[in-house]
Amino acid sequence: MAESTDKPGTGRHAKRISSILVTQPKPTNDVSPYFAIAEKYGIKVDFREFIQVDPVSYKDFRKEKVNIAEHTAVIFTSRNAVDHFFRICQEAKLEMPAEMKYFCISEQTANYLQKYIVLRKRKLFVGQRTAADLFDVIKKHKGEKFLYPCSDIRKDDIPEFMRANNFKFTEAVIYHTVASDLSDLSDVKYDCIAFFSPSGISSLFINFPDFEQNGTRIAAFGPTTAKAVLDAGLELDIEAPQPNAPSMTGAIEAYIRLHHGPDVGKEKNKSGKQNV
Repeated sequence: MAESTDKPGTGRHAKRISSILVTQPKPTNDVSPYFAIAEKYGIKVDFREFIQVDPVSYKDFRKEKVNIAEHTAVIFTSRNAVDHFFRICQEAKLEMPAEMKYFCISEQTANYLQKYIVLRKRKLFVGQRTAADLFDVIKKHKGEKFLYPCSDIRKDDIPEFMRANNFKFTEAVIYHTVASDLSDLSDVKYDCIAFFSPSGISSLFINFPDFEQNGTRIAAFGPTTAKAVLDAGLELDIEAPQPNAPSMTGAIEAYIRLHHGPDVGKEKNKSGKQNV
C-alpha cells in the first residue's frame, strides 16, 4: 500500500470509504471479492469501464499486410487480444495449424484461449503475471516467427525485447483502445476509484479535464498504472499488488482496516446490518 504522510484515521483518510467505483466491467457471477467487501463493510460498489475496445475491421487489418499463416507462434497479453485475433482469423477463413505455439502472459489468458482452441501442453507457454515473466521462455524459442496481436495503445516491453534479441517478430494492431463516454458520472462522487491501466487514468481526464481529487482515494493496480496516477498529479492511496495484498480487493481491504480500524464492519446496528 502506498504510504501517506497522514496518520491512520486523520486528514483525508479519516472519512470512511462508503462507495467505490471499479473501472472494470461488472463481474458476471456473485462470488466476486468486490461483493464480499461490499457486504462485509457496508460499502456501495459500482462498476464502470473507463475504456472501450473498438475492433479493427478485417479490411483495415489487410492494409497492415500481415500474413498470419507465415508465423509459428503467437503472443497473447489479454483476453481482448485473444478475442480479436480469432475474429480476424474467422473473417479470413483461417484455421490455426496444430503446430502453432502460444505464449500467454498469465494463466487467466491461457485458460481463456481454450474458448477458441484445444490446448496442447507442448504448444503452450505461460508467464506468471507480466511480459517479463515470459522473456526467459521466449529466449528458448529463437527459431520461431512470432506474431504479437495487440491494441494501438500498448506497452513497449515486448516489442523492445523482441527487437533487442533479434527475434523474427511482427506486431499487428487488431483493436483500438478508446475512452468511454462517462458524461453520466459528472455529478456522481465516490470515496474511492480503482484503476487498472494508464488508459483508465487518461479516460478520467478526457471525460473530466477539471477533475480534482479532493478526498477521493485513488487505487492503482500495477506499476505502470501507479506511475500514471502520479504523473497526472494525483495522490496514490492504494497500490496493488503488494506482498500482503496481491489483489486489488486485498489492497483496498487492507487500507480500510488500517485507516478505519481492524474492527470496522463488525459492528451491527439493531436491524442486524453492518454500520460503517
